[in-house]
Formats: sequence, C-alpha cells, structure tokens
Amino acid sequence: MGVAVWGTGAYVPERVVSNAEVGGPAGVDDEWIQRKTAIRERRWVAPDEATSDLATRAAVRALEAAGLTPDDLRYVVVATSTPDHPQPPTAAYVQHNLQARNAAAFDMNAVCSGFVFATSAVARMLWAVDGYGLVIGADVYSRILNPTDRRTVILFGDGAGAVVLGPSDGDHHGIISTKLHTFGALNDKIMVPAGGSRLPLEDIHHETGLAYFTMEGRAVKDFVLTELPPLVADFFAQAGVDPAEIDHFIPHQANGMMLDDLVPALGLVNARVHRTLESYGNTGAASVGITLDQASREGSLQRGEKVFLAGFGGGMAAGLAVLAW
Repeated sequence: MGVAVWGTGAYVPERVVSNAEVGGPAGVDDEWIQRKTAIRERRWVAPDEATSDLATRAAVRALEAAGLTPDDLRYVVVATSTPDHPQPPTAAYVQHNLQARNAAAFDMNAVCSGFVFATSAVARMLWAVDGYGLVIGADVYSRILNPTDRRTVILFGDGAGAVVLGPSDGDHHGIISTKLHTFGALNDKIMVPAGGSRLPLEDIHHETGLAYFTMEGRAVKDFVLTELPPLVADFFAQAGVDPAEIDHFIPHQANGMMLDDLVPALGLVNARVHRTLESYGNTGAASVGITLDQASREGSLQRGEKVFLAGFGGGMAAGLAVLAW
C-alpha cells in the first residue's frame, strides 16, 4: 500500500502589504520590485498572530478536504524556520489547537525546502504503519526582515500550506518518488546569523543586522540555475519518469524572474507551471503547500495526472517529489 495526498489546505493572513509599503524604507518602488521579482503584494501577520496560528488554520482546511478528523492523525509535522519559540516545537501547539490527541508532533527545519522534506519523511513513516499524517509548511518571515534591505524585505510574505497523507487506494493515487539533497558547503548563503547557540541573540544584533534574515541573492540564483536542473534530471531517471509526462509543476515560489529562467532548463515541456508569488510573495516553507492547495481547489489537477513538487532554499537544500493525483 502506497501513500497519497488525501486533502490540501492553506491560509494567509488578512493584511495585504503592497510593494509601495515595503519598497519605501528599502529605497525601491513598485515598478522595480515587479520587474525584479514579479511580486505585486504579499500578506503579513497581525501583531497577535504567530506561525502556529497560520499552521492550524491551514491544517483545519486540509482535514476538511480529506474528510478526516484530528483523531485520525498519527503524525503532525510542521516545516518551519520561524517557530513560535525556540522550544517546544510549533507542532505541539498545532496538535493541541487541533486536539489531535493520537498524533506525535514535531518540527522540521529545511528552510524553503521544508514542506517537501517533511512530506517525504512522513510518507516514509506511513509506509511502515497504517494511518494518516498531517504535513504543514508555515513561516512568518515578516518578523525577521530588515526593513531597509531591498534584497529580502520585498520578497517575503507569511502563510501556511498543508497536506493530509494517507493510504493510496482507488480514489487516492500515490506518491511515486521523492528525493532530498543538501549542499552543506553553501550553508552561509541564506541564514539568520544570531539567535542560536553559536551566536546568542543580544540587542546589538538588531543594530548590526545579525538578527535579521540574510540572503546572497545572486549566489542563490546561481545555485538554483546550476544545481537544480541536473538534480531534477537524475531524480526523474531514478524514478523512471519522463519529464514530458509531468502535467503540473509546483515549485517553491522564490522569485518570478528566477522561475522564468529555471523552468525551460527542466525539460517539463507539457507541464503547467503553477504560481502564487504574484499575490503572496515568497512564503518560505509554506509556498509549495499554498500553491498545491490553490491548484487543487481551482480544479486544475485531474485524476491520474502527474504533479512535480520542487522546494529549494537555505542549507542549501532541494526537495523533489512526484505525485500521481
């Protein structure tokens, strides 16, 4: 018995943040942001919202779509690099919010690849036992952005995307294959320097920028365009899947211009590319889940079609998965 997606869900905060709002302090305007990223707006949390709040709302919608209750869950896993607290895991709050009393709950941090990493991990756990698992990618990047850094503040939004995984059957086709890879030598290209055991957070780190999310944008783009195409080609070969068979491509919503350069290099000649970044920006570990949910709810994904998920980001890391819908 394989493992399949039973339901999807997503949630983004109500507050809409325009390019003018984020661009002003960073010294850029709407035209510049759209030309560089294709992002028009993003959503940021309210003062009383945290990552677990977004994750819980997405989880409820995924469970409703799956026709299941929290009591059916064996696992609740939250992929995030912006937890509510350093400890306990954000998943513990989500498990409590849902009253998923039978579920083990833990977090996974693979930055923007986290949703695909967690999906692969939970699927492998479910292959060994009967039951259902809830995977949620959720991030609140608005709280760790330097408002004057145009390389980062214009890109990121907050949100959560979720899937319920369960046994594949006649109504739910399965996960065909997954592949996870980390390029650890590039660990400094995306990071939040302060706040961990290497550099405990102090007030001075906000003044120096070490408490904020940092990214070497050009190095990240070079990584994606150089390393991802051969990794994807190897993945398809190992999975026995012809890229031309892929019907839908759901990538991490990093940057619209980057995706425009990436897609032709992957050989997905028959795939529809799904995007949400224009409205939501880069939502970190949530982006693949949010975009998958949108594609599902708009009726784009038909029974038996092949769906390719690709997450990539800090670590540097890449997570790949092919699903039969």
